[in-house]
Amino acid sequence: MTHKEKWLAFAPAGLIVVGFGTCLVQWATEKKRRGESTGEWVAAGTAALTVFNAGLCLFGRGVAESVLYQIKEKPREMDYGNVGRL
Repeated sequence: MTHKEKWLAFAPAGLIVVGFGTCLVQWATEKKRRGESTGEWVAAGTAALTVFNAGLCLFGRGVAESVLYQIKEKPREMDYGNVGRL
């Protein structure tokens, strides 16, 4: 896979997983509000935060792949041999 393909896969996947993790956090909060046992809402909250953080990691990987794409695959916009000569 090229850096561009990885970027276009990881960034949207990360956003989707972050959104899902956010929904799960709300679900765990609702469990606590309803007075369910501490073990249930703590486990739900832990799972929710794990999913949320996984989404952040995926999105971050997408950003890294975007930078690598811009550095390695895009044509160079500036000839660094002429730096200083205006």
